[in-house]
Amino acid sequence: MGTEGAVRRRPLLPTLLAALLLLMGLVLLGLGLKLLQLGGSPYYLVSGIALALTALLLFKGHRAALGMYALFLFASTLWSLWEVGLDWWQLVPRLALWFVLGLVMLLPWVRRPLLAGTPAPLHSGGLTLAVLLAGLVALASQFTHPGRIEGQLDRETAGTTSSAPAMPDGDWQSYGRTAFGDRYSPLTQITPDNVHKLEPAWTFRTGDIPGPGDPGETTAENTPLKVNGMLYVCTPHSQVIALDPDSGKEIWRYDPKISTQSAKDFKGWAHMTCRGVAYHDQAAYATESASGAQPVASPAACSKRIFLPTADTRLIALDADTGKPCSDFGNQGAVDLTTNIGSFAPGGYYSTSPPAVTRDLVIIGGHVTDNVSTDEPSGVIRAYDVRTGQLVWNWDSGNPEKTEPIAPGETYTRNSPNMWSMFSVDEKLGLVYLPMGNQMPDQWGGNRTEASEKYSAGLVALDIATGKVRWNYQFTHHDLWDMDVGGQPTLMDLKTADGLKPAVLASTKQGSIYVLDRLTGQPIVPIHEVPVPQGAVEGDRTSPTQPKSELNFMPPDLRERDMWGVTPFDQALCRIDFKSLRYEGPFTPPSLQGSIVYPGNFGVFDWGGISVDPVRQIAFVNPSYMAFRSKLVPAAEVAAGPGRKSETEGVQPNKGAPYGVILEALLSPMGLPCQAPAWGYVAAVDLTTHKVLWKHKNGTVRDSSPVPIPLTMGVPSLGGTITTASGLGFLSGTLDQYLRAYDLRNGKQLWEGRLPAGAQTTPMTYTGKDGQQYVLVMAGGHGSLGTRQGDYVLAFKLPK
Repeated sequence: MGTEGAVRRRPLLPTLLAALLLLMGLVLLGLGLKLLQLGGSPYYLVSGIALALTALLLFKGHRAALGMYALFLFASTLWSLWEVGLDWWQLVPRLALWFVLGLVMLLPWVRRPLLAGTPAPLHSGGLTLAVLLAGLVALASQFTHPGRIEGQLDRETAGTTSSAPAMPDGDWQSYGRTAFGDRYSPLTQITPDNVHKLEPAWTFRTGDIPGPGDPGETTAENTPLKVNGMLYVCTPHSQVIALDPDSGKEIWRYDPKISTQSAKDFKGWAHMTCRGVAYHDQAAYATESASGAQPVASPAACSKRIFLPTADTRLIALDADTGKPCSDFGNQGAVDLTTNIGSFAPGGYYSTSPPAVTRDLVIIGGHVTDNVSTDEPSGVIRAYDVRTGQLVWNWDSGNPEKTEPIAPGETYTRNSPNMWSMFSVDEKLGLVYLPMGNQMPDQWGGNRTEASEKYSAGLVALDIATGKVRWNYQFTHHDLWDMDVGGQPTLMDLKTADGLKPAVLASTKQGSIYVLDRLTGQPIVPIHEVPVPQGAVEGDRTSPTQPKSELNFMPPDLRERDMWGVTPFDQALCRIDFKSLRYEGPFTPPSLQGSIVYPGNFGVFDWGGISVDPVRQIAFVNPSYMAFRSKLVPAAEVAAGPGRKSETEGVQPNKGAPYGVILEALLSPMGLPCQAPAWGYVAAVDLTTHKVLWKHKNGTVRDSSPVPIPLTMGVPSLGGTITTASGLGFLSGTLDQYLRAYDLRNGKQLWEGRLPAGAQTTPMTYTGKDGQQYVLVMAGGHGSLGTRQGDYVLAFKLPK
């Protein structure tokens, strides 16, 4: 009877705390044992034992529980400092939970029953000191900024000017503002001193909202054009809308009514997107054609054209004034891009990016769905007469010398490397620049042809008039990591020790920014061939070296201690993942065991590319850091398994190859990256010295975590930056819903505007008819990144 009474009188809080500590201890003991078997840190095993012992002492009501926990917390603090130093976000999963539990153990309702009849300081003083030490470490870490680079650009000019094609200062006539892809605006009305006053000017909703039958990666990656006194917006389902730039009111709309309009037909698609349209004004060019043929008359209609690539594989020419198809182009305004392509599944081939437009030609490539088979459509580049839609030349990397128009009934080389991103053009040099992808599938290259190897994962310069290769430079040899060159090449005249040079800058997924002479393809910034891990699967090979630019944002190699989590438990699981997978640094080959790809195929730089200020000679960039895992799956197991759900879910089949692949982000059970933050930065590079001027963490997890914490962790961004002559940079692509402005001199964030949806795109700026400068962004979200989706076009300006 006495024993039962004692049990009933046992305080509830210590009992509950003991049960919680015992459960935590047993879980950590199991995880720690697994990690130790893989050669990982013994900390988690020891911690599990310490927590279990503390729990047992608490159950017994023994005062030694306080001392045991004090020893555990003290040792955990020292271990954390040894592993990561004073890095707040690295300390959180290591110490935050243990610190809170230490405070709980110091509460009178826990402490007093344990110390009955004993002087309190004698047994609780050690725990008090351990809690204070952990708290002081956390406090001290608030004053450190790992990964941050501070600097200041003092010059307003490097004695250079922009050599990009001329246009009115207030226009944005091409995807990258000019055909150079520089994304530099000469506007100066909005400055670092007044940008904090920006306020919403107008909002327009397109009405094109992702539906239940759309693919997961339905995205509004569009950068609108401002030209001809209008704004031109395209939507994921290939609609074009002309807006008034001052009010956002709709002027006209063109809906191509894509042939797969029925929602059920979109489910097998990998993407549904439109990054932009292209503009051509016949009056802006000389009246004679490039070949010296007959002068071209200026027709009353369609002298100004909008070129729209559609999701059902058409290239449509629209009258920029009215939105009506130009009947003299192709077949009643459209060219059928399936011609000579061969068979493919709906959505398996079309152009997600705008074409390039020159005086006489409209030049277009196409996206090919990754990792479906080894028999995908050709990556051919085709040039059509800008007025008639007649095919002028075609460049097929599988048959690169034969650029004259293909004969009827022939088919372009199947599965040749494609170019799905944006072109850049230098009409004075007569060159168009192609950022290239690779031959399918991405993670296995045992049957790739010599031609596909030569032109993949690099930059190719073609002669505008003929389509012949003038030069090419490869940035990833025998690409097994999906290192497509995603960003639009950036053209500028670069100040060097040998004088001003015509340069092309190519940002890449692996983090290098390759700087080449755009006339010859020779490096301006040195590129070194560096040794990389070897050991491909049977039937494949690896390149012994890979090219690395001296100008790069490649991260340091991952270590076990870089694995992250919100709690010690998901951190331990991430460590187990890390030790279970193959990883020997960048370019670790894909494997049956599973390999870590870091930087991942999301890219340090993807299709967002970079922007430059050619006057100050700087680049404004937004590097991201996300590790991925890839695992090769034998074909027999692919056939027996559940198969592909999307490009990032399930087993990618690679039909025709001996292996399928599972490719996914390296995430913790909480859905957060396994590698520690920061995951995204903004930075500026002095292009005259190739040195990073400043680099700051950028963005919060406010819109991507269960608790909307607005702390600046540094999150990935998908979309590009822009610069202005007043010394401002703008970026909208972060996972949180903001358009932000930065001082290019020092990287200070000067303003942020809240958005109603994710804006994984590139903003732009222009002058309205009212003479005011606007900053505009499309906020439609991104299905694969899980940002909020919508259909918003938003403009900001200064108050009058």
